Amino acid sequence: MSDDKDWTWVLERRCPECGFDASAPHDVAAVLRDNARSWRGVVERTERPGEDVWSPLEYACHVRDVCVLYHQRLQLMLTADDPLYLNWDQDVTSHGYRDEQPSVVADELAAAAEQLAVAFGGVTDEQWQRPGRRSDGASFTVDSFARYLLHDLEHHRWDVTGVQADS
Repeated sequence: MSDDKDWTWVLERRCPECGFDASAPHDVAAVLRDNARSWRGVVERTERPGEDVWSPLEYACHVRDVCVLYHQRLQLMLTADDPLYLNWDQDVTSHGYRDEQPSVVADELAAAAEQLAVAFGGVTDEQWQRPGRRSDGASFTVDSFARYLLHDLEHHRWDVTGVQADS
């Protein structure tokens, strides 16, 4: 998850690049599962389109790791009062993505997305407003956290496929 300071716009309107509209209602678990399925078709592509642009494999590794991280953070939000998440350095985490095996990454991504989908599927009505915070001061509710996540994953799918979201 990007720790950018100006992130709230993604919750308020359709993304002009990827087309995902996080302000619209979504079945979080269904979008997670659909997104995970889409990576099976591209994870085998290991070549970078540019020196500073991740390959589809590297994006898939990142999406897998985001699903794992979000599962951890969701559990914190559901069990602790207004937790502060530990920092996550994407640059450190991404070191070695190029060397991972595509079929293993596809399986791990699917498993991580499914675990996260199940967790979001169990969120009760009153839990959607539970808060959590990033170390940069950004505050979320479970609801805004879910919508931010969905945009992030759909945007990465667009980064790789160029196909805009249907939402």
